[in-house]
Amino acid sequence: MNLLKDLEYRGLINQVTDLEGLTKQLEEGQLTLYCGFDPTGDSLHIGHLLTVLTLRRFQLAGNRPLALVGGATGLIGDPSGKKAERTLNEKEIVVHFSNRIKDQLSRFLDFDGQNSAKIVNNYDWIGNLDVISFLRDVGKNFGVNYMLAKDSVESRIQSGISFTEFSYMILQSYDFLKLFENENCRLQIGGSDQWGNITAGLELIRKSTDDEGKAYGFTIPLVTKSDGTKFGKTEGGAIWLDAEKTSPYELYQFFINTDDRDVVKFLKYFTFLPHEEIDALVEEVATTPEKRSAQRRLAEEVTKLVHGDEALAQAIRISEALFSGEIANLNANEIKQGFKDVPSYDCNEDEISLLELLVSAKIAPSKRQGREDIQNGAIYVNGERTTELDKIVTKADRIEGQFTIIRRGKKKYFLINY
Repeated sequence: MNLLKDLEYRGLINQVTDLEGLTKQLEEGQLTLYCGFDPTGDSLHIGHLLTVLTLRRFQLAGNRPLALVGGATGLIGDPSGKKAERTLNEKEIVVHFSNRIKDQLSRFLDFDGQNSAKIVNNYDWIGNLDVISFLRDVGKNFGVNYMLAKDSVESRIQSGISFTEFSYMILQSYDFLKLFENENCRLQIGGSDQWGNITAGLELIRKSTDDEGKAYGFTIPLVTKSDGTKFGKTEGGAIWLDAEKTSPYELYQFFINTDDRDVVKFLKYFTFLPHEEIDALVEEVATTPEKRSAQRRLAEEVTKLVHGDEALAQAIRISEALFSGEIANLNANEIKQGFKDVPSYDCNEDEISLLELLVSAKIAPSKRQGREDIQNGAIYVNGERTTELDKIVTKADRIEGQFTIIRRGKKKYFLINY
């Protein structure tokens, strides 16, 4: 199956400026394409992943992807999807963010070989562009009425938009022109909210070159959830691709908890599983949804893609330990991941009675309740049920000398730090 047929199967084609022309270009040989990522933070988040993986799909089909890090446009701010002006970051911060994003993109794209990917930074051609040249050579190609009609601008007219953000479309269009001229880049891809910016770039190429009609725009759908909540958000905040901000275990859990109504769509979006395997999982969702086979496969594939095999094995190990209660099998790093959000208590005692620890750590509201919990078998230390009222928690009860895990009842975990 060719690339566009695969993208269609996966529901990844939202809009294309000239599907017939793009099909012909892809059939004729290697195509260079790009997607831009503005460095508004020190990490990409799960909302970027679909676009990154689409670049990867194009590369696996023999095409050459350019990942543009917006060192210049990141200083301006894209008005698309925003209700108010973005807070502008200092240049040094944007440079730091740009370097972090470059590192993350290198995990998904192949930078060696005949169709090796390339990182480009638009600060290289925008940073030294003087205002007179910008207005004369670029700005003159854009009518104000044309720009006002674009959704990214029109949606902000009522709430207000500065000239700074209003000019973002022109700068992104200039990116497409420069990559068209310097890298023979013929295709820009992006989320559906980028359609206006992409088509503006095509218009600039049409007016500025003799290659009319030989560049294309392609958008993928914005990811939505059936329950109406925003994709990529949890009670703890955004899901990041940086393991320090969102651990592999958290990423694994995010996808394993996918709603049955969304899991097939996400399997198509976020994995490279063959169609036959996805179709088999579709059947399992319909007939035996309680097994959650599709969710497990989704979580495994995405965690492996983002963090690698070792991190996936670790995420599975943490999940199984929490499910079985066999906490003692986890190492300190796994404890940090699996118990990141549970109540914690810093203990400075080398030895302390379990009863006193329950009260001090507010695991039990009183000694009387603590005694009842211990006697009733409701207290577990590192996964082991403890019924001894005179139990002393010592250094021997610490996992790698750093943690003791207390569980009260079936699911209430508490992390004791040393």
